[in-house]
Amino acid sequence: MKKDARILIACEESGAVTGEFIRLGFTDVWSCDTEPTSGNHPERHLRQDVTPLLAEHWDMIIAFPPCTYLSNAGAKHLYRGGTLNEIRYNMGLKAKEFFMTIYKADCPKIAIENPIASKIFDLPKHTQIIQPYMFGHPTKKKTCLWLKGLPALEPSDIVAPETNCRIAGNWYNKGGKERQKNRSKTFPGIARAMAEQWGAL
Repeated sequence: MKKDARILIACEESGAVTGEFIRLGFTDVWSCDTEPTSGNHPERHLRQDVTPLLAEHWDMIIAFPPCTYLSNAGAKHLYRGGTLNEIRYNMGLKAKEFFMTIYKADCPKIAIENPIASKIFDLPKHTQIIQPYMFGHPTKKKTCLWLKGLPALEPSDIVAPETNCRIAGNWYNKGGKERQKNRSKTFPGIARAMAEQWGAL
């Protein structure tokens, strides 16, 4: 991929993937999120709803849409007391609509990252499942990738996951009001692999 390729990293507050593409010399890569970036390249961050940007021309889109209401991990909240939580279900439908807007964008290369989704929302079948320990981080956090026009991400640094890798205190699993934001950050090894492998196409 040419260094002037136009690349959008959607729903990325951390700037992790954006920073890796910049490190490789890409000059037209942008992160976008409704929150300000905590990354090192605020000059490459668009603080806005990403939806209007999807109508523009991009050579590649890598997206990390919110998963709170889609994730299978939160499915237990859908049936509190054996009854469907209509409010949460409708929030999930809105999240699916946003996911599909990205999935159907007019772009030749698209990657969407999310956890395993609850079956009730009937998302398209994911392309592959990756784990942090496949990219140099000795922990487990099963993550799905939906890919269009891109090859599966190849493990770059396989390490043994720690036995108690979910222990409280890990940077991605800290408690408090920042817990959700911490857990949404992309592992550096995965961000690096995305940039190096997909940027080389």
